Amino acid sequence: MYKIIKKEKMAHDSIVLNEIEATQIAKKAKPGQFVILRVDETGERIPLTMANVDKEKGTITIIYMIVGKSTRSFSMLEVGDGYQDCVGPLGEPTKIKKKGNVVCVGGGTGTAVLHPITKGMYEAGNRVITILGARNKDYLIMEKEMRKVSDEVRICTDDGSKGRHGLVTEELKEILETQKIDEVVAIGPVPMMKFVSLLTKEFDVPTIVSLNPIMIDGTGMCGGCRVTIGGKTKFACVEGPEFDGHQVDYGSLIRRLDAYKHEEEHSNECMFAEGLR
Repeated sequence: MYKIIKKEKMAHDSIVLNEIEATQIAKKAKPGQFVILRVDETGERIPLTMANVDKEKGTITIIYMIVGKSTRSFSMLEVGDGYQDCVGPLGEPTKIKKKGNVVCVGGGTGTAVLHPITKGMYEAGNRVITILGARNKDYLIMEKEMRKVSDEVRICTDDGSKGRHGLVTEELKEILETQKIDEVVAIGPVPMMKFVSLLTKEFDVPTIVSLNPIMIDGTGMCGGCRVTIGGKTKFACVEGPEFDGHQVDYGSLIRRLDAYKHEEEHSNECMFAEGLR
């Protein structure tokens, strides 16, 4: 059993944080990687990217949105309870090195996934500007944590209740027009990542995105997580989840996600946390 040692409800109680004892995973986990959790022997396998890792305590932190039966069963677990299964670390870690000026863009719960990557970029000696987007101020998460690992944080909300009234792409465009940026990392809803990538392509700025296709086994065997990158088929679970944003076929990704919309559990839950927005 993988015991929950901390539980925190965020954003109108619809987003939940769990810190989980997983010593072996914590030892090896790196930014950008994910785990697959199962609440009990009849539960669904849910992949979630780790928002934080504490190697000394032997814990990992996940943040998820309650969207269906399985995540609702996750939310019913309390401190002292545990998940039956926790498999990981899975996926390729983020390639972190000193590059210069880096902009990290997070949308919704994608901020949870972005946090360890931003921290890694900051600790590698990069100057980091973080842009956080949310529906409104009440859905903004991890602002305090992101400020600790960023040189500058800019906020955008759809309704203007905090920060800029508008989209993260509007804020990003202003930065690209006035500063030399060496790389952009964007994690959030697929449309957000698509338009960030289209924008950065205009400025010829390398861009990394983290994709959220349907996933089943997490080992590359089922092929459910296939995505098209630069005209070639890739499996997000073993070759991703991060890819060159300028090479992603977003149309294909959106069509595959839309194909499962009639099945609430599959369309909403068998994705990475960055897709749950």
